[in-house]
Amino acid sequence: MSEISEQSFEQLLKEEGSLNQIHNGAVVKGTVIGVKENEIVLNIGYKADGVISKNEYTNDSSADLTQLVQVGDEMEVKVLKVNDGDGQVVLSYKRLAQDRSSKQLEEAFNNNTVLTAKVSQVLKGGLSVSIDGVRIFIPASLVSDSYERDLTKYQDQDIDFVIIEYNPRRRRIIGDRKQIMVARKAEMKEALMSRIQEGMIVKGKVKNLTDFGGFIDLGGADGLLHISEMSWGRIESPKKLFKVGDEVEAFIKEIKGEKIALSLKFPDRNPWLNAEEKYAVGNIITGHVARMTDFGAFIELEPGIDALLHVSQISKSHVDKPSDVLKIGQEIEAKVVDFNPDERKISLSMKAIEQDAAEEKDAETVFEDVAKPEAAPAVEEDESVAEEAAPAEEEAAPTEEKAEPAAEETAQDAAAAEE
Repeated sequence: MSEISEQSFEQLLKEEGSLNQIHNGAVVKGTVIGVKENEIVLNIGYKADGVISKNEYTNDSSADLTQLVQVGDEMEVKVLKVNDGDGQVVLSYKRLAQDRSSKQLEEAFNNNTVLTAKVSQVLKGGLSVSIDGVRIFIPASLVSDSYERDLTKYQDQDIDFVIIEYNPRRRRIIGDRKQIMVARKAEMKEALMSRIQEGMIVKGKVKNLTDFGGFIDLGGADGLLHISEMSWGRIESPKKLFKVGDEVEAFIKEIKGEKIALSLKFPDRNPWLNAEEKYAVGNIITGHVARMTDFGAFIELEPGIDALLHVSQISKSHVDKPSDVLKIGQEIEAKVVDFNPDERKISLSMKAIEQDAAEEKDAETVFEDVAKPEAAPAVEEDESVAEEAAPAEEEAAPTEEKAEPAAEETAQDAAAAEE
Protein backbone atom coordinates (compact mmCIF):
# COMPACT_ATOMS: atom_id res chain seq x y z
CA MET A 1 0.00 0.00 0.00
CA SER A 2 1.40 3.40 -0.92
CA GLU A 3 2.04 6.08 1.65
CA ILE A 4 -0.81 8.21 0.28
CA SER A 5 -3.21 5.30 0.42
CA GLU A 6 -2.22 4.49 3.97
CA GLN A 7 -2.74 8.12 5.02
CA SER A 8 -6.16 8.26 3.32
CA PHE A 9 -7.26 5.04 5.02
CA GLU A 10 -6.12 6.29 8.41
CA GLN A 11 -7.91 9.56 7.80
CA LEU A 12 -11.09 7.74 6.95
CA LEU A 13 -10.88 5.65 10.10
CA LYS A 14 -10.27 8.78 12.09
CA GLU A 15 -13.26 10.56 10.55
CA GLU A 16 -15.38 7.44 11.01
CA GLY A 17 -14.50 7.37 14.67
CA SER A 18 -15.48 10.99 15.08
CA LEU A 19 -18.97 10.37 13.72
CA ASN A 20 -21.90 9.32 15.91
CA GLN A 21 -22.33 5.59 16.11
CA ILE A 22 -26.08 5.19 15.73
CA HIS A 23 -28.46 2.25 15.63
CA ASN A 24 -32.18 1.64 15.42
CA GLY A 25 -33.93 2.94 18.54
CA ALA A 26 -31.09 5.27 19.51
CA VAL A 27 -31.86 8.79 20.73
CA VAL A 28 -29.74 11.45 19.01
CA LYS A 29 -29.57 15.23 18.85
CA GLY A 30 -29.65 17.12 15.59
CA THR A 31 -29.83 20.56 14.01
CA VAL A 32 -32.41 21.45 11.39
CA ILE A 33 -30.67 22.20 8.08
CA GLY A 34 -33.74 22.10 5.85
CA VAL A 35 -37.56 22.30 6.15
CA LYS A 36 -40.24 21.49 3.61
CA GLU A 37 -44.00 21.39 4.07
CA ASN A 38 -43.92 17.63 4.71
CA GLU A 39 -40.32 16.93 5.69
CA ILE A 40 -37.56 18.04 8.05
CA VAL A 41 -33.85 17.39 7.39
CA LEU A 42 -31.45 17.20 10.36
CA ASN A 43 -27.69 17.09 10.69
CA ILE A 44 -27.19 14.44 13.36
CA GLY A 45 -23.37 14.27 13.16
CA TYR A 46 -23.49 11.13 11.06
CA LYS A 47 -22.20 10.40 7.59
CA ALA A 48 -25.79 10.71 6.36
CA ASP A 49 -28.44 13.29 7.24
CA GLY A 50 -31.58 12.34 9.11
CA VAL A 51 -35.10 12.88 7.77
CA ILE A 52 -38.37 13.36 9.74
CA SER A 53 -41.62 13.02 7.80
CA LYS A 54 -44.70 15.00 8.85
CA ASN A 55 -46.34 11.84 10.18
CA GLU A 56 -43.36 11.30 12.48
CA TYR A 57 -43.45 14.85 13.75
CA THR A 58 -47.14 15.48 14.47
CA ASN A 59 -50.56 13.82 14.41
CA ASP A 60 -52.06 16.89 12.73
CA SER A 61 -52.40 15.96 9.07
CA SER A 62 -53.15 19.57 8.11
CA ALA A 63 -49.99 20.95 9.71
CA ASP A 64 -47.38 22.79 7.63
CA LEU A 65 -43.92 21.96 8.97
CA THR A 66 -42.48 25.23 7.65
CA GLN A 67 -44.72 27.00 10.15
CA LEU A 68 -43.65 24.78 13.05
CA VAL A 69 -39.90 24.37 12.59
CA GLN A 70 -37.12 26.77 11.57
CA VAL A 71 -33.64 26.10 10.17
CA GLY A 72 -31.19 26.11 13.05
CA ASP A 73 -33.62 24.60 15.56
CA GLU A 74 -32.18 21.82 17.69
CA MET A 75 -34.15 18.76 18.72
CA GLU A 76 -33.86 15.26 20.08
CA VAL A 77 -35.18 12.46 17.94
CA LYS A 78 -35.41 8.69 17.83
CA VAL A 79 -33.72 6.64 15.11
CA LEU A 80 -36.19 4.39 13.32
CA LYS A 81 -33.92 3.14 10.53
CA VAL A 82 -30.21 3.80 9.94
CA ASN A 83 -30.51 3.44 6.19
CA ASP A 84 -33.75 3.86 4.33
CA GLY A 85 -32.25 2.51 1.12
CA ASP A 86 -31.42 5.96 -0.16
CA GLY A 87 -28.63 6.49 2.31
CA GLN A 88 -30.72 8.60 4.72
CA VAL A 89 -31.48 7.99 8.37
CA VAL A 90 -35.18 7.77 9.21
CA LEU A 91 -35.99 9.72 12.39
CA SER A 92 -39.04 10.37 14.54
CA TYR A 93 -39.72 13.29 16.83
CA LYS A 94 -43.20 12.09 17.76
CA ARG A 95 -42.23 8.62 18.93
CA LEU A 96 -39.53 9.90 21.24
CA ALA A 97 -42.10 12.21 22.81
CA GLN A 98 -44.50 9.28 23.12
CA ASP A 99 -41.86 7.11 24.75
CA ARG A 100 -41.11 9.78 27.30
CA SER A 101 -44.78 10.48 27.81
CA SER A 102 -45.52 6.80 28.32
CA LYS A 103 -42.91 6.70 31.04
CA GLN A 104 -44.47 9.75 32.70
CA LEU A 105 -47.92 8.19 32.42
CA GLU A 106 -46.66 5.00 34.02
CA GLU A 107 -45.26 7.00 36.93
CA ALA A 108 -48.53 8.94 37.17
CA PHE A 109 -50.44 5.64 37.27
CA ASN A 110 -48.24 4.27 40.02
CA ASN A 111 -48.46 7.48 42.08
CA ASN A 112 -52.13 8.33 41.34
CA THR A 113 -50.97 11.73 40.05
CA VAL A 114 -53.57 14.17 38.76
CA LEU A 115 -52.94 15.00 35.09
CA THR A 116 -54.39 17.73 32.88
CA ALA A 117 -54.98 17.45 29.14
CA LYS A 118 -57.21 18.90 26.42
CA VAL A 119 -60.10 16.83 25.10
CA SER A 120 -59.13 16.02 21.53
CA GLN A 121 -62.19 13.99 20.61
CA VAL A 122 -65.70 13.33 21.93
CA LEU A 123 -66.57 9.70 21.29
CA LYS A 124 -69.83 7.80 21.65
CA GLY A 125 -68.71 6.15 24.85
CA GLY A 126 -66.57 8.87 26.40
CA LEU A 127 -63.73 11.33 25.87
CA SER A 128 -60.30 11.00 24.29
CA VAL A 129 -57.37 13.10 25.49
CA SER A 130 -53.77 13.07 24.35
CA ILE A 131 -50.49 13.76 26.13
CA ASP A 132 -47.54 14.05 23.77
CA GLY A 133 -49.26 11.80 21.27
CA VAL A 134 -50.27 9.15 23.80
CA ARG A 135 -54.02 8.59 23.75
CA ILE A 136 -55.96 8.23 27.00
CA PHE A 137 -59.61 7.20 27.04
CA ILE A 138 -62.04 8.41 29.71
CA PRO A 139 -65.33 6.43 29.71
CA ALA A 140 -68.58 8.43 29.89
CA SER A 141 -69.35 6.89 33.28
CA LEU A 142 -66.10 8.33 34.65
CA VAL A 143 -66.39 11.81 33.15
CA SER A 144 -68.53 13.28 35.94
CA ASP A 145 -69.99 12.42 39.32
CA SER A 146 -73.46 12.68 37.81
CA TYR A 147 -74.94 11.36 34.57
CA GLU A 148 -74.36 13.60 31.56
CA ARG A 149 -76.27 12.93 28.39
CA ASP A 150 -74.31 15.33 26.19
CA LEU A 151 -70.50 15.28 26.37
CA THR A 152 -69.89 17.68 23.47
CA LYS A 153 -69.44 20.57 25.89
CA TYR A 154 -66.05 19.07 26.83
CA GLN A 155 -64.63 19.32 23.31
CA ASP A 156 -61.29 21.23 23.38
CA GLN A 157 -61.65 21.76 27.13
CA ASP A 158 -58.80 21.11 29.58
CA ILE A 159 -59.83 18.51 32.14
CA ASP A 160 -58.17 16.88 35.14
CA PHE A 161 -58.04 13.11 35.55
CA VAL A 162 -56.05 10.23 37.04
CA ILE A 163 -54.98 7.04 35.28
CA ILE A 164 -56.70 3.96 36.67
CA GLU A 165 -55.46 1.44 34.08
CA TYR A 166 -52.11 1.38 32.27
CA ASN A 167 -51.37 -1.32 29.70
CA PRO A 168 -48.98 -0.01 27.00
CA ARG A 169 -48.68 -3.42 25.30
CA ARG A 170 -52.37 -3.38 24.53
CA ARG A 171 -52.27 0.38 24.06
CA ARG A 172 -54.93 0.67 26.75
CA ILE A 173 -54.72 3.63 29.09
CA ILE A 174 -57.91 4.54 30.99
CA GLY A 175 -58.47 7.83 32.77
CA ASP A 176 -60.94 8.75 35.54
CA ARG A 177 -62.26 12.26 36.15
CA LYS A 178 -65.14 11.26 38.43
CA GLN A 179 -63.06 10.40 41.50
CA ILE A 180 -61.35 13.80 41.36
CA MET A 181 -64.73 15.55 41.32
CA VAL A 182 -66.03 13.39 44.17
CA ALA A 183 -62.95 14.10 46.28
CA ARG A 184 -63.07 17.84 45.62
CA LYS A 185 -66.77 18.06 46.36
CA ALA A 186 -66.23 16.18 49.60
CA GLU A 187 -63.71 18.82 50.63
CA MET A 188 -66.04 21.62 49.56
CA LYS A 189 -68.96 20.01 51.37
CA GLU A 190 -66.97 19.73 54.59
CA ALA A 191 -65.98 23.38 54.31
CA LEU A 192 -69.58 24.42 53.53
CA MET A 193 -71.14 22.49 56.39
CA SER A 194 -68.65 23.97 58.83
CA ARG A 195 -69.61 27.56 58.06
CA ILE A 196 -73.37 27.53 57.40
CA GLN A 197 -76.14 27.73 59.97
CA GLU A 198 -79.93 28.03 60.04
CA GLY A 199 -81.22 31.45 59.07
CA MET A 200 -78.16 32.27 56.97
CA ILE A 201 -78.76 33.70 53.48
CA VAL A 202 -76.94 31.70 50.79
CA LYS A 203 -76.60 31.84 47.01
CA GLY A 204 -76.60 28.94 44.59
CA LYS A 205 -77.62 27.70 41.16
CA VAL A 206 -80.60 25.56 40.25
CA LYS A 207 -79.17 22.11 39.58
CA ASN A 208 -82.34 20.10 39.05
CA LEU A 209 -86.13 20.63 39.12
CA THR A 210 -88.85 18.17 40.10
CA ASP A 211 -92.59 18.40 40.69
CA PHE A 212 -92.06 18.87 44.42
CA GLY A 213 -89.20 21.39 44.34
CA GLY A 214 -85.72 22.22 43.14
CA PHE A 215 -82.19 21.26 44.16
CA ILE A 216 -79.85 24.20 44.56
CA ASP A 217 -76.08 23.71 44.24
CA LEU A 218 -74.52 25.65 47.11
CA GLY A 219 -70.95 24.73 46.20
CA GLY A 220 -70.15 21.38 47.76
CA ALA A 221 -73.67 20.41 48.79
CA ASP A 222 -77.20 20.65 47.43
CA GLY A 223 -80.04 22.34 49.27
CA LEU A 224 -83.71 21.44 48.71
CA LEU A 225 -86.05 24.30 47.92
CA HIS A 226 -89.49 22.73 48.37
CA ILE A 227 -92.35 24.03 46.24
CA SER A 228 -94.13 25.20 49.39
CA GLU A 229 -91.13 27.38 50.25
CA MET A 230 -90.74 29.03 46.84
CA SER A 231 -93.26 31.81 47.41
CA TRP A 232 -95.74 33.18 49.92
CA GLY A 233 -98.28 32.56 47.17
CA ARG A 234 -99.35 29.38 45.47
CA ILE A 235 -96.99 27.77 42.90
CA GLU A 236 -98.39 25.36 40.31
CA SER A 237 -95.01 23.98 39.23
CA PRO A 238 -91.36 24.83 40.05
CA LYS A 239 -90.61 24.72 36.33
CA LYS A 240 -92.86 27.73 35.79
CA LEU A 241 -90.80 29.74 38.24
CA PHE A 242 -87.22 28.52 37.62
CA LYS A 243 -85.03 26.86 35.05
CA VAL A 244 -81.80 24.90 35.46
CA GLY A 245 -78.85 27.27 35.83
CA ASP A 246 -80.80 30.13 37.43
CA GLU A 247 -79.10 31.85 40.34
CA VAL A 248 -81.10 31.78 43.57
CA GLU A 249 -80.71 33.65 46.85
CA ALA A 250 -82.46 31.87 49.71
CA PHE A 251 -82.14 31.40 53.43
CA ILE A 252 -81.41 28.16 55.26
CA LYS A 253 -84.61 27.08 56.98
CA GLU A 254 -83.29 23.86 58.51
CA ILE A 255 -80.13 21.74 58.67
CA LYS A 256 -80.74 18.12 59.54
CA GLY A 257 -77.58 16.06 59.31
CA GLU A 258 -76.31 16.59 55.78
CA LYS A 259 -79.72 17.68 54.51
CA ILE A 260 -80.22 21.39 53.91
CA ALA A 261 -83.73 22.84 53.57
CA LEU A 262 -83.99 26.23 51.85
CA SER A 263 -86.76 28.81 51.68
CA LEU A 264 -87.61 31.96 49.74
CA LYS A 265 -90.32 32.93 52.23
CA PHE A 266 -88.26 35.54 54.04
CA PRO A 267 -89.97 36.45 57.35
CA ASP A 268 -89.63 40.20 56.79
CA ARG A 269 -91.48 39.84 53.48
CA ASN A 270 -94.48 38.05 54.99
CA PRO A 271 -97.55 39.75 53.45
CA TRP A 272 -99.52 39.23 56.69
CA LEU A 273 -97.27 41.70 58.54
CA ASN A 274 -99.31 44.71 57.33
CA ALA A 275 -102.46 42.85 56.24
CA GLU A 276 -104.54 44.05 59.21
CA GLU A 277 -104.31 47.61 57.98
CA LYS A 278 -104.70 46.90 54.27
CA TYR A 279 -107.64 44.54 54.72
CA ALA A 280 -109.43 46.06 57.67
CA VAL A 281 -113.17 45.40 58.03
CA GLY A 282 -115.09 47.79 55.79
CA ASN A 283 -112.33 48.23 53.21
CA ILE A 284 -113.22 47.72 49.57
CA ILE A 285 -110.59 45.56 47.88
CA THR A 286 -109.94 43.91 44.51
CA GLY A 287 -108.64 40.40 43.95
CA HIS A 288 -108.64 37.46 41.56
CA VAL A 289 -110.61 34.24 41.83
CA ALA A 290 -107.98 31.62 42.69
CA ARG A 291 -110.16 28.53 43.20
CA MET A 292 -113.75 27.60 43.88
CA THR A 293 -115.72 25.10 45.95
CA ASP A 294 -119.43 24.51 46.32
CA PHE A 295 -119.58 26.71 49.43
CA GLY A 296 -117.62 29.66 48.08
CA ALA A 297 -114.66 31.08 46.17
CA PHE A 298 -111.17 31.83 47.41
CA ILE A 299 -109.93 35.22 46.27
CA GLU A 300 -106.20 35.94 46.04
CA LEU A 301 -105.66 39.47 47.32
CA GLU A 302 -101.88 39.21 46.86
CA PRO A 303 -99.35 36.34 46.83
CA GLY A 304 -99.75 34.63 50.21
CA ILE A 305 -103.12 36.11 51.19
CA ASP A 306 -106.39 34.47 50.16
CA ALA A 307 -109.84 35.47 51.37
CA LEU A 308 -113.11 33.54 51.39
CA LEU A 309 -116.08 34.81 49.41
CA HIS A 310 -118.95 32.65 50.69
CA VAL A 311 -121.57 31.66 48.13
CA SER A 312 -124.18 33.53 50.17
CA GLN A 313 -122.13 36.72 49.86
CA ILE A 314 -121.68 36.72 46.09
CA SER A 315 -124.94 38.49 45.23
CA LYS A 316 -128.25 39.71 46.62
CA SER A 317 -129.83 37.27 44.22
CA HIS A 318 -129.68 33.57 45.04
CA VAL A 319 -126.55 31.76 43.76
CA ASP A 320 -126.44 27.95 43.83
CA LYS A 321 -122.67 27.68 43.41
CA PRO A 322 -119.85 30.16 42.73
CA SER A 323 -119.01 28.74 39.31
CA ASP A 324 -122.44 29.86 38.08
CA VAL A 325 -121.35 33.52 38.17
CA LEU A 326 -117.55 33.52 38.64
CA LYS A 327 -114.53 32.26 36.64
CA ILE A 328 -110.99 31.36 37.71
CA GLY A 329 -108.75 34.38 37.24
CA GLN A 330 -111.64 36.84 37.19
CA GLU A 331 -111.03 40.13 38.98
CA ILE A 332 -113.70 41.01 41.50
CA GLU A 333 -114.39 43.85 43.91
CA ALA A 334 -115.63 43.03 47.39
CA LYS A 335 -115.94 44.39 50.90
CA VAL A 336 -114.01 43.01 53.86
CA VAL A 337 -116.63 41.84 56.39
CA ASP A 338 -114.37 39.91 58.76
CA PHE A 339 -110.65 39.80 59.57
CA ASN A 340 -109.15 37.23 61.94
CA PRO A 341 -105.38 37.87 62.35
CA ASP A 342 -104.84 34.90 64.68
CA GLU A 343 -106.22 32.37 62.22
CA ARG A 344 -105.22 34.48 59.21
CA LYS A 345 -108.71 34.39 57.78
CA ILE A 346 -110.45 37.10 55.80
CA SER A 347 -114.10 37.05 54.74
CA LEU A 348 -115.40 39.06 51.80
CA SER A 349 -118.78 40.07 50.48
CA MET A 350 -119.83 41.30 47.07
CA LYS A 351 -123.41 41.40 48.27
CA ALA A 352 -122.48 44.01 50.87
CA ILE A 353 -121.37 46.38 48.11
CA GLU A 354 -124.69 45.88 46.33
CA GLN A 355 -126.57 46.55 49.57
CA ASP A 356 -124.50 49.64 50.31
CA ALA A 357 -125.21 50.94 46.81
CA ALA A 358 -128.96 50.28 47.20
CA GLU A 359 -129.09 51.97 50.62
CA GLU A 360 -127.19 54.94 49.27
CA LYS A 361 -129.62 55.25 46.40
CA ASP A 362 -132.62 55.09 48.79
CA ALA A 363 -131.03 57.72 51.00
CA GLU A 364 -130.55 60.03 48.02
CA THR A 365 -134.21 59.61 47.06
CA VAL A 366 -135.43 60.50 50.57
CA PHE A 367 -133.14 63.50 50.66
CA GLU A 368 -134.47 64.75 47.33
CA ASP A 369 -138.08 64.40 48.55
CA VAL A 370 -137.38 66.32 51.74
CA ALA A 371 -135.39 69.08 50.10
CA LYS A 372 -137.82 69.68 47.16
CA PRO A 373 -139.78 73.11 47.48
CA GLU A 374 -143.71 72.95 47.34
CA ALA A 375 -143.93 75.37 44.41
CA ALA A 376 -146.59 73.52 42.46
CA PRO A 377 -149.48 73.93 44.98
CA ALA A 378 -148.71 77.65 45.41
CA VAL A 379 -149.02 78.21 41.68
CA GLU A 380 -152.36 76.46 41.61
CA GLU A 381 -153.61 78.68 44.46
CA ASP A 382 -152.46 81.82 42.67
CA GLU A 383 -154.23 80.71 39.55
CA SER A 384 -157.49 80.22 41.47
CA VAL A 385 -157.14 83.63 43.08
CA ALA A 386 -156.53 85.14 39.69
CA GLU A 387 -159.63 83.44 38.38
CA GLU A 388 -161.62 84.85 41.29
CA ALA A 389 -160.13 88.32 40.78
CA ALA A 390 -161.00 88.42 37.12
CA PRO A 391 -164.79 89.03 37.59
CA ALA A 392 -164.06 91.79 40.07
CA GLU A 393 -161.93 93.57 37.53
CA GLU A 394 -164.63 93.11 34.97
CA GLU A 395 -167.12 94.67 37.38
CA ALA A 396 -164.75 97.54 38.09
CA ALA A 397 -164.40 98.39 34.45
CA PRO A 398 -167.96 99.74 34.00
CA THR A 399 -167.50 101.96 37.05
CA GLU A 400 -164.48 103.53 35.40
CA GLU A 401 -166.53 104.09 32.25
CA LYS A 402 -169.24 105.69 34.32
CA ALA A 403 -166.75 107.86 36.04
CA GLU A 404 -165.52 109.37 32.80
CA PRO A 405 -168.84 111.23 31.94
CA ALA A 406 -168.91 112.68 35.42
CA ALA A 407 -165.48 114.09 34.92
CA GLU A 408 -166.59 115.64 31.66
CA GLU A 409 -169.58 117.19 33.35
CA THR A 410 -167.46 118.69 36.07
CA ALA A 411 -165.17 120.20 33.45
CA GLN A 412 -168.19 121.77 31.65
CA ASP A 413 -169.48 123.21 34.88
CA ALA A 414 -166.12 124.78 35.57
CA ALA A 415 -166.00 126.35 32.15
CA ALA A 416 -169.45 127.81 32.53
CA ALA A 417 -168.52 129.36 35.84
CA GLU A 418 -165.59 131.13 34.32
CA GLU A 419 -167.85 132.61 31.72
